[in-house]
Amino acid sequence: MSSLGARVKKIRTEKGLTQGYLAERLGMGRSNVGHIENGRTIPTAEALDKIADILGTTTDYLLGRTDNPYRYDNKTSQSESIVAEDKTPYYALTDKDERDIAKKLEAMMNDLDSDSSLSFMGEPMDEDDRELLRISLENTLRMSREMAKKKFTPNKYRK
Repeated sequence: MSSLGARVKKIRTEKGLTQGYLAERLGMGRSNVGHIENGRTIPTAEALDKIADILGTTTDYLLGRTDNPYRYDNKTSQSESIVAEDKTPYYALTDKDERDIAKKLEAMMNDLDSDSSLSFMGEPMDEDDRELLRISLENTLRMSREMAKKKFTPNKYRK
């Protein structure tokens, strides 16, 4: 598993950024960025969060908690839009996908609110159970939308 510094350097070079650019955005000297990349210095939590934003990745990736460097939150930081807008996976959900999922989820929950009582194994569902069901349905809709995009997107549109 790569160290924090190696991951910072890997993402920075993939995006074509210099240590100077990163240092300027962080409000520190270029040598400080070099020290972070070489493992001589560990950045503060605040600096690590800024680094992740600038590089368009997550702190979990930089810290080695995950091997997936991509964000899936549809929020684009200023540096992402300047540097590497094309680094999000082709199957990431768009704002339109999010609206469609919200509409479909609303319709499903309204169908469940019909006059007949909703129950599970003979027991009526309380509000906590309904919320858990709503969360489960939302996750299922998101996963199915991503899977459909992965399966049915033509190769020429994949990044």
